[in-house]
Amino acid sequence: MPSFARLVDTLLDRTVAPGYTRIGPAVRRHLATWPDDPEPDALVGRRALVTGASSGLGAATVEGLAALGAEVVLVVRDTDKGARVVREVQGRLPLARLDVQRCDLADLDDVRRFATSSTDHVDVLVHNAGAMPPTRTESPQGHEMTMALHVLSPVLMTELMGERLRDGRVVLVTSGGMYTQRLRDDDPEFLTGEYSGTTAYARSKRAQIELLPILQRRWQPLGVDVHATHPGWADTPGVAESLPTFRKITGPLLRDAAGGAETTVWISATEPPPEGGRLWHDRQPRPTQLLRRTRTGDVERDRMWAWVSEQLGL
Repeated sequence: MPSFARLVDTLLDRTVAPGYTRIGPAVRRHLATWPDDPEPDALVGRRALVTGASSGLGAATVEGLAALGAEVVLVVRDTDKGARVVREVQGRLPLARLDVQRCDLADLDDVRRFATSSTDHVDVLVHNAGAMPPTRTESPQGHEMTMALHVLSPVLMTELMGERLRDGRVVLVTSGGMYTQRLRDDDPEFLTGEYSGTTAYARSKRAQIELLPILQRRWQPLGVDVHATHPGWADTPGVAESLPTFRKITGPLLRDAAGGAETTVWISATEPPPEGGRLWHDRQPRPTQLLRRTRTGDVERDRMWAWVSEQLGL
């Protein structure tokens, strides 16, 4: 039976559409390979930070962590939107302990300010903030926006938190779109060729995944495990704004935001801790490469890390 369950799970994953839509978890929950839910009080006494928590997957992650007892800090650029999420979540979870703190995740100076402004311990750090600009846009430091938000900012924030994260878990919310792109260590800022927002987004998510083993080794001495989760295809404000045609075609099958955030919440709370340095989807580790043309070697991966380290002054 477990071998049959693994076969079904793998088929759902490799055929993409069934596994990435709401069909995926609907089937997988009935397979022998589906892990147990976290205990209802799994995160009582724990403190979690969620970036990009003002809508969509971020807001759903906040609610999922709070439902398991965590104190959750919403790290957002727009505090009014963050406060609205707090009101909505507390309307459903009156005892939820939530706080809103401002940080512009695209601005590395603001990330430095935020990451060094507190001495409170952090047990879970979810890097969810993201964007898919239609035209090439630069951050305040002059970095291409998707690389600033999805790679530079998460690495910098985690590095600066240091001891505050000891024995904690870090989760990078990535995207299945990264499977379509190879690592562009030769052009991390998308300076050559015709710019495409969807391509830039997928490239930056590819970079996240390729850096996982390096980040795991780097942060493991503090007992910090780093994970990546991809949500499948979820109906979020970001998808509606950036991919309206895709949403129109797939709309009836899209997961809701809670379904997209489910594995992020599970990774954050389940015991014993899952193995770090891996990509997860629907509570199972997934391959980081599916296409021959996107395969990455150690040389390319090391060059990308050297670029990231140089930009951040590590």
